[in-house]
Amino acid sequence: MISPKTWKAGIVAVALAVPTLALAAGGPARAEAPRVVVTIKPIHALAASVMDGVGTPALLLSGSISPHGITLRPSQARLLSEARVVIWTGPALELSVEKIVKNLAGKAVSVSLQEAKGVRLRKLREGGLWELDDHDHHGEDEGDEDEERADVDPHIWLDPHNAIAMTRAIAEALARADAPNAAAYRANAAATVRRLKALDDRIAKALRPIRKKKYIVFHDAYQYFEKRYRLAPAGSITVDPHRTPSPRRLYEIRTRILERGASCVFREPQFAPKMVDVLIRGTPARTGTLDPVGAALPAGKGAYESLIRGLADNLRACLTG
Repeated sequence: MISPKTWKAGIVAVALAVPTLALAAGGPARAEAPRVVVTIKPIHALAASVMDGVGTPALLLSGSISPHGITLRPSQARLLSEARVVIWTGPALELSVEKIVKNLAGKAVSVSLQEAKGVRLRKLREGGLWELDDHDHHGEDEGDEDEERADVDPHIWLDPHNAIAMTRAIAEALARADAPNAAAYRANAAATVRRLKALDDRIAKALRPIRKKKYIVFHDAYQYFEKRYRLAPAGSITVDPHRTPSPRRLYEIRTRILERGASCVFREPQFAPKMVDVLIRGTPARTGTLDPVGAALPAGKGAYESLIRGLADNLRACLTG
C-alpha cells in the first residue's frame, strides 16, 4: 500500500511536469513582437508578410483615405504614440509623417522605404500628356537615376522589384529592433521575395499583349508599374488628384484620346467618376478602374499581390475589350 507521503510526492512531481510537457508540445516560446505601425495598405501587406507568425502590424490609413495628405484622428495618433517601429513610404508621398512621427513616436524606429537599399526612384513626370520614347522600351534595367526628394514620384511600391527591396529593408529593420525574432523575420522575407518574383514573372507575361495599347489614367500614379512592364500610357487627367483640372486641360486630354487612339480612360475608386464620363462622351474610348493603393482590398499579407494582379487584370480587361 502507498503511503500518504509517497502519494503526495508523486502528485507534486506530476504537477511540476505538466508545464514542461505543454511547452514541449507547443515548441519553443516566441518573444513578443514590438508594436509596428505601417502607413498605407500596400506597405502594410509587405510588413505583415515579414511578421507572419510573430505579430501583426497596425495599419494607419485604411479604406479610401488618400496618402497624399494625412490628418490624424485621435485613434491614429494613439497608434503612433505606442509604436516601437513606424514604417512609411517616405517624404515624397507622406511629407507630414516625418514631423508626426517625431512628435508622437519620437522614440520609435522610423523606416522610410523611399531610402531603402535597392529601391529605384523615378523623377516626377511633367504635365499630364506624355509619350513613351524609345529609351523606355529598351529594357527593365534602364530608367531614371535617383532624384532629390522633392522631385521623386512617390508611388514606389507599384514596381515589384521595389517591393522586393522594401521587403528586405523591413525585415532588417525589424530584426534590429527585435533581435529574438530576427531569424523569423528574415525567413519570412525570403519566402515573400520568392512569391514577389513569381508574381512579377506572371504579370510580365500577362501584360505583354497590351504593351502598345494607349490609355489615359486619372492621375499620374502608375509610372513605376508602367515602366516595369513597358506599357504605353498617353497621359493623365490630373497631376494632383485633389485639384480639379481646368477646362483647357480636359480639352487637351479629350483631343489626345481622339488623336492618339487611346482606347481606355481609367478612373479611381477614391474620386467621383463623373469627370471621366464627361471626358469620353462621344469618343470610342471605354472606361475602367485602377486603384494604386488597394482601397477596397482587405488589409493583410496578401493585399500587395492582390493589388498588383488587380492592376494587370483591369488593364487587360479594358484594353482588350
